[in-house]
Amino acid sequence: MEMPAPNQTILSDKARIVARLRAVLPADAVIDDPSETRAYECDALTAYRCPPLAAVLPSSTKEVAAVLRICHEEGVPVVPRGAGTSLAGGALPTADSVILGVARMNEVLETDYDNRFIRVQSGRTNLSVTGAVEEEDFFYAPDPSSQLACAIAGNIAMNSGGAHCLKYGVTTNNLLGVTMVLMDGTVVEIGGAHLDAGGLDLLGVICGSEGQLGVVTEATLRILPKPEGARPVLIGYDSNEVAGECVSDIIKAGVLPVAIEFMDRPCIRATEAFAKAGYPDCEALLIVE
Repeated sequence: MEMPAPNQTILSDKARIVARLRAVLPADAVIDDPSETRAYECDALTAYRCPPLAAVLPSSTKEVAAVLRICHEEGVPVVPRGAGTSLAGGALPTADSVILGVARMNEVLETDYDNRFIRVQSGRTNLSVTGAVEEEDFFYAPDPSSQLACAIAGNIAMNSGGAHCLKYGVTTNNLLGVTMVLMDGTVVEIGGAHLDAGGLDLLGVICGSEGQLGVVTEATLRILPKPEGARPVLIGYDSNEVAGECVSDIIKAGVLPVAIEFMDRPCIRATEAFAKAGYPDCEALLIVE
């Protein structure tokens, strides 16, 4: 893939643009040294790389708004970045763009167990949302495989799911509201800790839009009581077809498991060779919880 040709006017104006960004952010929140911007040249899709003009690490909605306002005035493209775990090039910059990372925005802002929601800054990692409420026997359901590292901002951008999505849905089913900064620096509040508002489902449009409509800085998420008595069960099968029929039969019986995972023989052998987990050498495995 060939990267788009950068805007030479923006490149030649780098020093002035960076100086404007430094005027609204702490000194250590603006990265423009070429040796340091290389850390932002790609996400987990490493086949394509391009160092950005600069990277910024704001800590608040106000700082994000200030950055976007400057970039809008200067005509500089902005690429929002969560934790960089995407395998689809979601945070791939161009040479004339500014990477806006949300990693420093990781605070819990509000927790309400009675109404079952938590409000967090969008740079907080997926697993740490559950970590913030698990002592009260609650959890956050969407659980992508990168949940230890991936940010809520990226989950919203990609409408991430995971093994729990069979019963609890993906991100859009667990997202109640967002604070979002539009590309001109305007801050908007959409949804919130309440029942669905009338009118257009703007929250549904934002979730899965890959950051193209704005930068989500805060998110109100649904939290749920941990399922009582849930236990994982590992079942081996002699064929993929029989394993698939078993999934169908479980759901037909009116039993909706917390999670179901499927592994075929090549996946079983590769996993066993690496992890030595003791998996049986069969055609298919189901992990049901």
